[in-house]
Amino acid sequence: MFTPERLVLARKRRRMTLAGLARESGVSSQSLTAYENGRKTPSPDTLLLIANALQFPVPFFALPAPLELPADAVSFRAPSKMSALERESTLSAGMVATDLNRWLEERFKLPALNIPTLPHLHPGEAAERVRAYWGLGESPVPNMVHLLEANGVRVFSLPPDCLDVDAFTTTRPGTPFVFLNTRKSGERGRFDAAHELGHLVLHCEHRIPGSKETENEANEFASAFLMPRAGLLAQKVYDASVERILSAKRRWGVSAMALTYRLHRLKLLSDWRYHQTAKQLTQMGYRAGEPGSVLTRESSQLLAKVFEALRSQGITSADFAAQLRLSPEDLNGYVFGLIPTALQGGGQQTSTARPQLRLLHSN
Repeated sequence: MFTPERLVLARKRRRMTLAGLARESGVSSQSLTAYENGRKTPSPDTLLLIANALQFPVPFFALPAPLELPADAVSFRAPSKMSALERESTLSAGMVATDLNRWLEERFKLPALNIPTLPHLHPGEAAERVRAYWGLGESPVPNMVHLLEANGVRVFSLPPDCLDVDAFTTTRPGTPFVFLNTRKSGERGRFDAAHELGHLVLHCEHRIPGSKETENEANEFASAFLMPRAGLLAQKVYDASVERILSAKRRWGVSAMALTYRLHRLKLLSDWRYHQTAKQLTQMGYRAGEPGSVLTRESSQLLAKVFEALRSQGITSADFAAQLRLSPEDLNGYVFGLIPTALQGGGQQTSTARPQLRLLHSN
């Protein structure tokens, strides 16, 4: 069996044009076009050439047609700055991740969707509502990735070749997906996760994300969600010095610049103090990163539990990848590097019952 849409997906995922794939595989562009259009089916030997050139296992091309992921359904942070090949490769990565999610849902009971949609509220008010709905109070969020997963969001990491793209989110179909860039600091990764939550809460199916307006709204939501007004007031950071801001940012798990901006928005820093603080933090390297940060980059609790369950069944990471029709290296790109490098064992799952993965987050 051969699925033409899988060839298109694999080619775009590898950022190849038809001419580029023809050069790499030795198969003519005319034949490749016919295969992608479904007019012809490649012979086993030809398919092997194509699969080797694209670095996908041959069985990948026999899977059912993938779930389409239109560009206008994705909240790319700066779509105008992306090349067509980069955009198509990233969308294709998202489509492969929906395969992974479908495999998980067939075998495990995953958390149900529990995200309020508040498209008509101001971002700050919406953030307060979501915090109240989830019972977070005014304390810092312990782990954004765990919180999203516990409330039904499927969180994956962006593959290494997509790390020039910021985090993005999409909903397909009825299940929200968030993809996070693992190159960023722990603080900025948390803000990205809260930003994507903002899109899900504010823009959902009612508004198309991706505009400057919706990006600003998602940023404002993330700022209010991670740094609630009442919590900051209780911490007494009015007119805070740089040293006080650097101390407070560790409590809230945010970047120094994000906290400075939030304090200014809340009128806890004067205009003059805000500009002086931002200038000093920039000179100290805090605009480009978080010097000396010890905050661990957040990872997936759900996927960690999946690997734990598979290990208990004697299923290796290579077995897992093979069932998904992916290479272990490709699979590792979606799962925050959680695949063990030396996982021994064999055997297959024999029970038809789907174990429930219970995800916990602290209030």
